[in-house]
Amino acid sequence: MTNVIYGSEISKSYRDAYKKTIDLLRLQGKRVPKLSVILVGENPASISYVTGKQKACASIGMESDLIKLPSSTTQDELREVIERLNIDDQVDGILLQLPLPSHLDEQQAISCIVPSKDVDGLTTTNTGYLYQNVDGFVPCTPLGIMAILEHADCQIAGKRAVVMGRSRLVGMPIAQLLQQANATVTIVHSKTQDIKQITRQADILIVAVGKAKMIDASYVKEGAYVVDVGINKVDGKLVGDVDFEDVLPHVTMITPVPKGVGPMTICMLLSNTLKAYMENQYERYSI
Repeated sequence: MTNVIYGSEISKSYRDAYKKTIDLLRLQGKRVPKLSVILVGENPASISYVTGKQKACASIGMESDLIKLPSSTTQDELREVIERLNIDDQVDGILLQLPLPSHLDEQQAISCIVPSKDVDGLTTTNTGYLYQNVDGFVPCTPLGIMAILEHADCQIAGKRAVVMGRSRLVGMPIAQLLQQANATVTIVHSKTQDIKQITRQADILIVAVGKAKMIDASYVKEGAYVVDVGINKVDGKLVGDVDFEDVLPHVTMITPVPKGVGPMTICMLLSNTLKAYMENQYERYSI
């Protein structure tokens, strides 16, 4: 029987643990963790994502603030906002909501965030830490995927994993995490030939291609673990990159869309912010 893994359910136990930690800090009279989110422009999807992140913070007693900037914001103005947050001792995590308006350089802006507050794990420093298997901040969606696989009792070591997509937010970092967990990893993308031949060998298939219901049963090995990262809107409904109903009877585990990877991504953002708080507080008090 296929195990449908709901990230919305898994995340509850994580959030309960985070809330207990923050409640204890408050009882001890200590400052609680704080996440600052920067939103540039009025992208409807970004506004929705940011709202969800703020609600998640509130649900565990974590402080958060939203810094809204107009779409006309210049690169220098954005840098000044980030640098102000970098030196603010009351801010533990900085999240720059992507995408930015087209006139802004995303990587240049991300590089302004100090690595110790980079809870999205996108600075060059944290990316380097990931590839050197050194402790740092890892992008939230890949962390959430690994938590899902662990919850499903997927024994990663020795398995063949295929990652569809090579973005810096999902594809590349999840491939690295799976490799560090001793899987044999292949990345496929838009230029890969004979994709089905490759994906049908995957014991673990991570799909992040951005095409609604692209992956049907013909792409999937019988008994595979399938994680659908895609979020697409079709006829007013959210669907993934995987044709859920078609693939469901053939796999050991699958995540749905919605309520699959998305809630775990937000959960890992909370985790990274709490980690940043603990590390920054330790550094502050140990000097």
